[in-house]
Amino acid sequence: MNELAARLRREVRGQILLNEPLSPYTSWRLGGPADVLVLPASLDDVAAVQELARERGVPVTVLGGGSNVLIADSGLRGVVVRIGRPLSAVRITDDVVEAECGAPFPRIGRLTVQRGLTGLEFAGGVPGTLGGALAMNAGAHDQSTAAVVLEVTAVDARGRVVRLSREDMDFSYRSSRLQKEPGLVAVKAKLRLREASPAEVRERMRAFMERRRRTQPVGTKNAGSVFKNPPGDFAGRLVEAAGCKGMAVGDAMVSPMHANFIINRGAATADDVRRLIEKVQTAVFERFGVELAPEVRMLGFA
Repeated sequence: MNELAARLRREVRGQILLNEPLSPYTSWRLGGPADVLVLPASLDDVAAVQELARERGVPVTVLGGGSNVLIADSGLRGVVVRIGRPLSAVRITDDVVEAECGAPFPRIGRLTVQRGLTGLEFAGGVPGTLGGALAMNAGAHDQSTAAVVLEVTAVDARGRVVRLSREDMDFSYRSSRLQKEPGLVAVKAKLRLREASPAEVRERMRAFMERRRRTQPVGTKNAGSVFKNPPGDFAGRLVEAAGCKGMAVGDAMVSPMHANFIINRGAATADDVRRLIEKVQTAVFERFGVELAPEVRMLGFA
């Protein structure tokens, strides 16, 4: 791994960090070290990482803003590529947004609203980056990321640059091709929105943000919604009805405010969260016969 890190340092402009704890890079503030953490500064950096890792048979894991992800206390083997601030440029021309995937998704939402564009009002309350929103097909209030995508530029596991249309992205509920194809890393995207009354889109974003503040544990260490909504129902309703609000394992607790959130009260471990997720799944299945599927990606667990 040291030899790979040395080669990366020669060929990549971004930062290369060894045995770097990943907890500062996740919204739960959980996760052990990465063997090698790369903070790429360009698309070329991402391509170089993919090519070099593939040559050596080393796995690559992609991180964005670190929401919707639970990383094991033992950390992640191989190379972790974090698409962040160095890849966060945003440009808006008429009704088209061109943004790099490290751009914070709420920032993109605010910029589009300021331009009187509709389609991303929900983004103001969605933590994480554009890359994470594309991977998870983030959405709320009858809006979704998939609905506004024109094209995604990505790097595949061989280090080749590929351009993917909305159809190529294979979007579905809280999923996309980025989750299904190992090694595919989104670097930038084009989004097309629609012109609307600036006052109306500002009011919609304000209303969405206010609802989030009233109903979700804003300001706590959490990763967003833990479970996908099953068809025709809401995960939070089922978790609450199964008596799980306030349930805890160690310092991980089901939020008393919204049952589909698990918060780190300060000293939780990733294993605490994992065990709490399993306890909630068991309680809901025993009560309702419904198997809740996690929305969060669980990385590094056996």
